[in-house]
Amino acid sequence: MLMTAFGGVMSLLYLAMLVLAVVALAMAVLYRDDAYRAADKQNKGFWLIILGIAVAVNLLVPMLFLQLAGLVASIVFFVDVRPALKQVSGGGFGRRRRGSSSDGPYGPYNGGR
Repeated sequence: MLMTAFGGVMSLLYLAMLVLAVVALAMAVLYRDDAYRAADKQNKGFWLIILGIAVAVNLLVPMLFLQLAGLVASIVFFVDVRPALKQVSGGGFGRRRRGSSSDGPYGPYNGGR
């Protein structure tokens, strides 16, 4: 009974590591290459390779040590790289600035009216 519960917990842990790696890889794909350079992080190809290997290891190789290395890479992406990319990119990959094309830095420009 105890071994069955332990096996279930480990399965959930493996699934959580896989989901985290897949989400990190998807986010790494969505940011532009020049954002990585502007944020002074490794280039986009580096992160795609590292996170792609993390996903492949989680899917194909049931070795906890390699999966933990992929988990560390995913956490580094979320904690260090992604905030820097958001700052450089203006808040994220899917956000658009709301407002009129005549808006100035301090509000709408109405031509002196």
